[in-house]
Amino acid sequence: MRAADQDPAVRLPGEVGIWIFILGDMAVFGLFFTVFVYERDDHPDLFEASRDTLNITLGTLNTLLLLTGSLFVVRGLNAVKDGRSRVARRWLAGAIVTGLAFAVDKVVEYADQAQAGHGISTNHFYMYFYMYTAIHLTHLAIGVCALIYMRGLAGRPELTVRHVRNLENGASYWHMVDLLWIVLFALLYLMG
Repeated sequence: MRAADQDPAVRLPGEVGIWIFILGDMAVFGLFFTVFVYERDDHPDLFEASRDTLNITLGTLNTLLLLTGSLFVVRGLNAVKDGRSRVARRWLAGAIVTGLAFAVDKVVEYADQAQAGHGISTNHFYMYFYMYTAIHLTHLAIGVCALIYMRGLAGRPELTVRHVRNLENGASYWHMVDLLWIVLFALLYLMG
């Protein structure tokens, strides 16, 4: 189908650049995940014993927080596109809160693990746990900054096409952060 024949309403949200970044980032995390699975296959007893020390409740809470945050981002973006900026700002504020709550939950989990004597140098499982979750937490911090920027954009009286694209870029990034966590949660907390 030629570009002229395509329905303009059917397009990738955001800009091509954000999707190149997301695909590149996902590829890097894909390598991380592959290394983790390979190492797990080499040391199944060690990884299983270490996994059993993680707090599944905190991991599940973090998953629910990010899924809820993604729902709020979708609702906020839809409200912006419908011209309901006050509603959009509330939804995006909710997403910011879920992101910050995730960070607090992760710090609590790190403190619990450290108190139990499990650090980055304890074994390969903890090395990967801390390294991967810290990289994800950095992504989350960037995502929260993007949400704050999006909330500011949502409050503008007039939005240009460029503003809407920036909102879509931020939303796409936030959903990537969510997706990466879901895979990390499965690998670190659930994979037996």
